[in-house]
Amino acid sequence: MSEIQYYTPNDIPPEVLAYDQKLDQLGIGKAGKIGALVLRLEHSRQKNKTIITEQYSRVPLFTQRALYLEESLPSMAYVFIITPSGGILQGDRYRMDITVTNNACAHITTQGATRIYRMEKNFATQIVNVTVDEGCYFEFIPDQIIPYRDSRFYQTLNFKVHENATAVYSEMVVPGRVASGESFQYDICYLKAESRDNLNNMRFIDIAILEPKKRALSNIGILGSHTVVGSVYVLTQNKHVKMLNDEVNTRLRSIDSIIGGSSILPKSSGIVIRMLGSLATDVRNATFEVLKIVRKNILNASFSGLRKG
Repeated sequence: MSEIQYYTPNDIPPEVLAYDQKLDQLGIGKAGKIGALVLRLEHSRQKNKTIITEQYSRVPLFTQRALYLEESLPSMAYVFIITPSGGILQGDRYRMDITVTNNACAHITTQGATRIYRMEKNFATQIVNVTVDEGCYFEFIPDQIIPYRDSRFYQTLNFKVHENATAVYSEMVVPGRVASGESFQYDICYLKAESRDNLNNMRFIDIAILEPKKRALSNIGILGSHTVVGSVYVLTQNKHVKMLNDEVNTRLRSIDSIIGGSSILPKSSGIVIRMLGSLATDVRNATFEVLKIVRKNILNASFSGLRKG
């Protein structure tokens, strides 16, 4: 397998491949066009906290050392993913491999929004592989995706979560650079999420294909009058699922700034939450409300919100 094949999804859908034009300058696989991140987080009995035991990054992906920001969970490691380039360009191929093991408790987020820049040729992809082992608790809550005018982006998320572990992942897509007069002017934003358990049994597959130039997202049954869409996936033990689903639905019904709901995944392996809003801050705050409920039920701990400079 060549290097570029390793960093490129092997299941790029035809809707994205339709933009597979050759780049004239700074082609695919050149310096700065491949972003790599490998992280391994484990609980250290000696230090009584979760620490990073393996860390490799290749710009334009980068992480700093773990921080410990949560008073109610002083052993939880907070890790921020940084993109010094400022965003994703045409022909970029990103890959993240994250392993959470040995009873680790961790939260990963991004320093800021994921900006998908305008593209004249080709497209950009990102592979996210996450393994959460038995007894671990993991949250991956990145900031919003901002697809610029004429951008093309494909992300494939592969979550392997032990049946006796908990993982929470969220994603949010905004209409574009609204302040610059861009709203739903990107070509395609294709997001695929897949999860399996420790025995490799399928937990769910979820696909979102947003092509605003081909299909008006304001149609009833898609986004309607809303412009921001968010999803949260919670994979956990069966015994927690019904209570989580009930509490999340009750809480979301009380938030006037968004509409949303929670559904139980097949075999009661977790829940999926969908939210629509008009502002990224509203959907983000609703996501934090979901996190509060999950932490309370799984860890009997609170969530105080993120601290970003």
